[in-house]
Amino acid sequence: MAKKVFLLDAMALVFRAYYALIRSPRLTSKGKNTNAQFGFTNTLVELINKQKPSHMAVCFDTAAPTERHTEFQDYKANRQEAPEDILEAIPDIKAIVKAFNIPCIELDGYEADDIIGTLSKQAEAAGYEVFMVTPDKDYGQLVSEHIKIYKPGYQGGDVEILGPEEVCAKWNIKDVAQVIDILGLMGDAVDNIPGIAGVGEKTAAKLLGEYGTLEGVLEKADQIKGALGEKVRKGKEDALLSKRLATIITSVPVAFHEEDFRIKDVDKDKLKTVFGDLEFKTLAKRILGEEIGAEVKTAPEGVQTDLFGNIIEPPAPKTSAAKPAAATESDETIGAADKNIHNTPHTYTAVTGEAGIKELVEMLSQHQEICFDTETTGIDANLAELVGLSFSVTPGEAYYIPCPTDHESAKEMLALFQPLFSDPEKIWIGQNTKYDLLVLKWYGVELPGKLFDTMLAHYVIEPDGKRSMDLLSNKYLSYEPVHIEELIGKKGKSQGNMRDVELDKITDYAAEDADITLQLKNTFTPLLATKDVQKVFEEVESPLVKVLVDMEFEGIRIDEPFLNDYSRQLEKDAKIAEENVYEKAGVRFNLASPKQLGEVLFDKLKLDPSAKKTKTGQYQTGEDVLLKLAARGNEIVEDILTFRELTKLKSTYVDALPQLVNPKTGRVHTTYGQAVAVTGRLASNNPNLQNIPVRTERGKEIRKAFIARDQNHLLLSADYSQIELRIVAAISADVNMCEAFRSGIDIHTATAAKVFNVAEADVTKEMRYKAKSVNFGIIYGQGAFGLADNLGISRTEAKEIIDNYKKQFPGIQQYMDNTINFAREHGYVETLMGRKRWLKDINSANFTVRGFAERNAINSPIQGTAADMIKLAMQKVHAAIKNANMKSRMILQVHDELLFDAVKEEVAELRPLILENMQSALPLPEGVPVIAECGQGTNWLEAH
Repeated sequence: MAKKVFLLDAMALVFRAYYALIRSPRLTSKGKNTNAQFGFTNTLVELINKQKPSHMAVCFDTAAPTERHTEFQDYKANRQEAPEDILEAIPDIKAIVKAFNIPCIELDGYEADDIIGTLSKQAEAAGYEVFMVTPDKDYGQLVSEHIKIYKPGYQGGDVEILGPEEVCAKWNIKDVAQVIDILGLMGDAVDNIPGIAGVGEKTAAKLLGEYGTLEGVLEKADQIKGALGEKVRKGKEDALLSKRLATIITSVPVAFHEEDFRIKDVDKDKLKTVFGDLEFKTLAKRILGEEIGAEVKTAPEGVQTDLFGNIIEPPAPKTSAAKPAAATESDETIGAADKNIHNTPHTYTAVTGEAGIKELVEMLSQHQEICFDTETTGIDANLAELVGLSFSVTPGEAYYIPCPTDHESAKEMLALFQPLFSDPEKIWIGQNTKYDLLVLKWYGVELPGKLFDTMLAHYVIEPDGKRSMDLLSNKYLSYEPVHIEELIGKKGKSQGNMRDVELDKITDYAAEDADITLQLKNTFTPLLATKDVQKVFEEVESPLVKVLVDMEFEGIRIDEPFLNDYSRQLEKDAKIAEENVYEKAGVRFNLASPKQLGEVLFDKLKLDPSAKKTKTGQYQTGEDVLLKLAARGNEIVEDILTFRELTKLKSTYVDALPQLVNPKTGRVHTTYGQAVAVTGRLASNNPNLQNIPVRTERGKEIRKAFIARDQNHLLLSADYSQIELRIVAAISADVNMCEAFRSGIDIHTATAAKVFNVAEADVTKEMRYKAKSVNFGIIYGQGAFGLADNLGISRTEAKEIIDNYKKQFPGIQQYMDNTINFAREHGYVETLMGRKRWLKDINSANFTVRGFAERNAINSPIQGTAADMIKLAMQKVHAAIKNANMKSRMILQVHDELLFDAVKEEVAELRPLILENMQSALPLPEGVPVIAECGQGTNWLEAH
């Protein structure tokens, strides 16, 4: 085996792992953030598996001051406090490292840099190839022929290994020894090393190119002309101090012990314990070859997916072929439960035959609250067939009724339950009841009673994260349910069918589902009261389930011939755009390769001398970069953007939609995720309608593919007007903004008039555009930098606009201040309907983490109230259509818009019915009017 030692800069890797997942934190069942532990462990495992080191050590900083602090009191003084989640993660990470039998090395008075520097030199002398695992550029000074920097890939990027040649190229120097000279000259803002004021990296490299060393520069300072010479002469002491501070010590009293550092087998018992505490199932399985529990979640923020919904899927009871599982959930685990079907008393009974079913129905009829569940042949409720039903009314007891395979025979069996199902006084308890109700609807069964959905109850109690039945059972009941894989095998082509499972096994599995769900209901009922979220649960979420069932059942027709034609047109236009790029570039290359594209744009064509590179060393070619280049009149970039848009439209939407047509109905049926987004917004999956493009003309064409049911129908679209701004005005009670809405004035024009101090008649198109950007940006935490970047103006102008905005609309700033203060005191914010968002980081000492929580505090009541409003509107409109005995149907919901398959003869009556119910769904404070608008057409584009 090659003698390779890897020395890890623990804290640098920990911080990077934590921030990489800050927008979608990994949370355990107890709410513990495990971003840092998870990311660090993955890096560690990847290094061991792929790089095959013979030796390894992990080096940590300590809280004790170092010589650098003694010499320079302000050393690292401007660093913000470490996030609390990171401080909590360090003991876990050390436990993981020790469980891998890898030494953790730390020493008071020295930084990890110094320890790694010392060990690197010792290992090199002992004949080892040394790799310093860190993203820190300062390590460049240590690099030699046998010592290299190893920068792990970041967020999907490539690994970067830096030897002397790469370090010199990166700094534009001739020798790695000059790294400390360049740091002495330019300083290091991260560590608060001063350097020479006004000297940046390029100037420092240029000076070293002329004079060799920092001392050489200072010695010849009198020969350096102009302002630069003055800066160098004035900053001499700071430069020498900075060089000393930046110099990594290589004489720390630590020793490279070959045997201690040798890679050994992991301590499985220790690792199993720490992974169990952190709820890491996948990692345990990869490393230990065994499972240690149920599921954990990644908390999404307004999750988005492709058309097939590869990210979003509605949370559901079990990861099984019987019901859909939440696709956003990772297969990490919550802590192993101590109870299961084998050690917990229970009575699960299979009921067969007409007499047995009637006896069961008679017993169940004596109860007002009944927990039920379905077992089916698949996860698509519009295609799945019923395998069986389970019921529970007493904890520990449940019943399973297998269904005939023939559809008509199954309907006859279900008819035996009709006296029970048709009772409007019954309360039906379930986990993701929308799925069960939709399956039953295909058998002609509807339940008029009220619902208590445990998934939705947990959603309003704890909106972050996921909520599969297995996870909830583990967390709240300390009970590990039977896993579907035990019945039908793992996912894949070889997975079996629930119909093939023996009666005794499926009875235990299905009856347990109903039993556990009943117990969860009993657990969540008092929590709804404790958290004060009964109102949003009972008035917003629970009644919406049946509305969504009907909408998903209806689906929407798509125009396949149009999509086929459009696909060919997009392919043709994309080819033209591609050839235009090659012609203007003067070279053919892989246009889909960001690396090759960057080289053509910035190395060959020199479009931007200051083009930025990614952490992997290739040029950034994201849409934001290209849009800025296009704004400067670079025609080749316009063609590149066109090519990207056309190819994405073709693959993601135009070619994908026909594949989603339900063979049974000939229509497309989206699935709504009611318990996904923390703000309360509905998610949409298979297809994801939230992502249907609307901002470009080519993208809008996609909506033409969604068409009315037949010649006797039209599509009717109803959309709220500027609803989030109206909500901002109402809950902030800002006098000027409220008055603008009450007066019916265009809000962006009114804002522009106030901000730019002109009459409304004198507001220009540009003024209105800027005001619009401020209106939508400021409430989501956009500052002068963001506004300047968005509008292409200077930060000075952007700051002036924002300052004027705050003066003219003081209520907005007051709302933001009050909301943040409320969140700091109470730990949450809430919507007008009482939907809560808990913000555990609102008082964090780390301003980055705290700032993220503060932005959520400001926008969650706004987005959440808009979500509540559209959900209430859907209920009212749905009920009104039914009460009027109309044949028209509500079929889609996208953001603030509702879409209807409207019978032509009913349109005149339907339009005012829709608008009235949307506008009265949730009246806003301060008399701010809620306005909805309606359009119609043969396709969605026309209607919208």
